Amino acid sequence: MKKMNKIWQKATDNDSLVDQFTVGQDRELDLVLARFDVLGSMAHITMLESVGLLTSSELEALLDGLKTILSEIEDNNFTIDDGVEDVHSQVEGLLTARLGNVGKKIHSGRSRNDQVLVDLKLYFRHEIYEIFSDVELLFNQLISLADQHKAKLMPGYTHLQLAMPSSFGLWFGAYAESLLDDMEMMLAAWRVCNKNPLGSAAGYGSSFPLNRKMTTELLGFEDLNYNVVYAQMGRGKTERILAQAMGSIAQTLAKMSMDVTLFLNQHFSFISFPDHLTTGSSIMPHKKNPDVFELIRARCNQLSGLSNNIQMVTQNLPSGYHRDLQQIKEMLFPAIGELKSCLKMMHYMLENITVKEGLLTEDKFKYLFSVEEVNRLVLSGIPFREAYVQVGLAIEKGEFNPERQVKHSHEGSIGNLCLPEIENAFQQLKSDFGFEKVEEALKTLAEK
Repeated sequence: MKKMNKIWQKATDNDSLVDQFTVGQDRELDLVLARFDVLGSMAHITMLESVGLLTSSELEALLDGLKTILSEIEDNNFTIDDGVEDVHSQVEGLLTARLGNVGKKIHSGRSRNDQVLVDLKLYFRHEIYEIFSDVELLFNQLISLADQHKAKLMPGYTHLQLAMPSSFGLWFGAYAESLLDDMEMMLAAWRVCNKNPLGSAAGYGSSFPLNRKMTTELLGFEDLNYNVVYAQMGRGKTERILAQAMGSIAQTLAKMSMDVTLFLNQHFSFISFPDHLTTGSSIMPHKKNPDVFELIRARCNQLSGLSNNIQMVTQNLPSGYHRDLQQIKEMLFPAIGELKSCLKMMHYMLENITVKEGLLTEDKFKYLFSVEEVNRLVLSGIPFREAYVQVGLAIEKGEFNPERQVKHSHEGSIGNLCLPEIENAFQQLKSDFGFEKVEEALKTLAEK
């Protein structure tokens, strides 16, 4: 295929250093957008034919050409050629080389600005679905572990001091419910991503009679970004909201990783993992280091700052498109992969966790039951403040010998984890995303 000019190029060649600097990593990162660029183009040209800007025969030829490119992408046979600026240029160039001048008509009524916007939103929707699937796998595992270990007590801490009895069921269940709230944030990100920017062109609309509602339906969007200026302004904001939701999941993983590294410590020894899942020391033969969880913690702590980094790029930009926005891809795309990797690794490790039984029979943990003893006295008729003083004096005199029984029955406590309620809430949340509608729309579009 002959060398393709840039789709915006006129008669003057750009300086090679300027080209290299301004393109950055766009060509490499755009490969992940290729499938979505083709799907966006299929929707766009279907709409163009409906408003008389393409003939039915031109539409058929272009759809066939785009299907061929889509197959090449799915077979990993698609590349962006040297000297080609981005995925949009590559797709249009391939169509023009293979079909002739009709390939050049694919860009009518749109700009690279709204083209990349729709590619990004389609990509983000896809990645949100994948993140949700990984979270769901971990969520179900945590619910199962909570149910499996609900009767096994462990210490609860405040200020890292012994506080009250907890249970492994409470501990695992807490992180399951944390993921539920994290996905509430991801649902908000999904709703922002699930609005169609296509047809906003360079941010000021088009004099062509575009049917934006048609492309919205073809691409499975729930709605469209109505105001064309805002459609462009949404770039950066969309990514920041997605990064905030990712950061929320990351914080859950980081906190659990911190718990795990603490509970693995020999002074705690609440949990253990097989030797092959830990690492050793070059000079200390006894060491079994929790490197996996330390790296999850570090990577997720980095992910927690992603939304702030995106905001720093965009916070003082005026309306309209600016090349600054290109930098966001270089931050966000790898971060999505990092989060999915951490989710998968957490699930893998928890498949091999062992929890210690009979922990609270050890003498050092008897003071955990002080509140239980106070409550027992209150239930026998003693006022709370008198019961509190009575138990405190027994502890000071070394005469405290509690029953070591826990009788919690209210919602969400040791004896009533409410796991079915948490599971039901997660399934309701899943249905609110409407993944099936999107999948069906894109499947229908690709088969046109």
